[in-house]
Amino acid sequence: MAVPTPPLTLGIEEEYQIIDPKSRDLHAYISEFLSQDESRDKKLDLKPEFMQSQVEVGSHVCRNIREVRQEVLRLRRAVCDMADENGLAIAAASTHPFAKWEKQSVTEGVRYKELLDDMQGVARRLLIFGMHVHVGFGYKEEPELKDVMIEVMNQARYFVPHLLALSTSSPFWQGENTGLKSYRSVVFETLPRTGIPHSFSSWNEYESYARVLGRVGAFGKKDTVAKIWWDIRPHPVFDTLEFRIADICTSADDAVCIAALFQAICAKLIKLRRNNMSWRQYRNIFITENKWRAVRYGINGDLIDFGQQESIPFHFLMEELLLILDDVIDELDSRAEVEHVRTILRRGTSADRQLKVYRQHGGDENRHEALQAVVDFLVEETKQGL
Repeated sequence: MAVPTPPLTLGIEEEYQIIDPKSRDLHAYISEFLSQDESRDKKLDLKPEFMQSQVEVGSHVCRNIREVRQEVLRLRRAVCDMADENGLAIAAASTHPFAKWEKQSVTEGVRYKELLDDMQGVARRLLIFGMHVHVGFGYKEEPELKDVMIEVMNQARYFVPHLLALSTSSPFWQGENTGLKSYRSVVFETLPRTGIPHSFSSWNEYESYARVLGRVGAFGKKDTVAKIWWDIRPHPVFDTLEFRIADICTSADDAVCIAALFQAICAKLIKLRRNNMSWRQYRNIFITENKWRAVRYGINGDLIDFGQQESIPFHFLMEELLLILDDVIDELDSRAEVEHVRTILRRGTSADRQLKVYRQHGGDENRHEALQAVVDFLVEETKQGL
């Protein structure tokens, strides 16, 4: 009997910065937002994050990329409106240009206390903001799709550095130009069970790995596989493959593009499987090399084509990826969203544009004002199109 086809539904989560427009610094206000959301007729179901200056939103399950766009715009609009009503602003970027982690207030709750107790100084530095994309595999209804999802994860690992490069939005850290395009990635990988995962031969092997870690107490008191924080992972609650490597995109259009690309990559790998083919799997140590290049240079460097064993300019690799995905994006009705990649390549990622604003306002010689100008840019671009 043929294996059923996954639904490839979509969901997206975004973590925003809460900004004081006067100081341009982060502002601890999530408790107030949560209280206000409870009293709304149409709740946003806002979620707290580790720091009180963060607010997380999550979309409904979306049948296609157009619904994803509607959800991203709806959620950003609502959170920006709520912030405005409170004399605050919202910014979508994976690090704040100059905020200090030492000055942040940690959100109350058992979950965050346990994280702080367990991770200590590593957790205290987690002043970072991400974007997670979920692709539905429907294995709760069709258990045999668990192995399909593991196969897709094994092969999709190769592409996640490419998508990180397209999403980069964290060139600054604590008032310094880090020289990297995704400093968030550096901070996050100080946690255990992060980065590019190793491949698994089956769902059973993955579950066996998780059981061993749970048995020895690696996940803490609650013993939850949610503390496996890989760049791509089976989600511990939803029957989805979760793409976690990306920085949060400042531009809503860029965020939708990243979601469309991840869905299309999954669809392509499933199509290959139906034709008794697969994308070649590469070892973790090779893919991690490409991730470093994405962290350091974003879209302006080379990634390694391991098949050719050559460094290839990122722009060429993305044109090649568009060709690879060409036979599935019309089926998904996502051609315009996927081909938005060319717009990102032409005008740069959020990290590129932040650095341009920084230089235009004096850069290192006028650091305070230049960094404030970057915050203003992030707030304005986060609102574009809403």
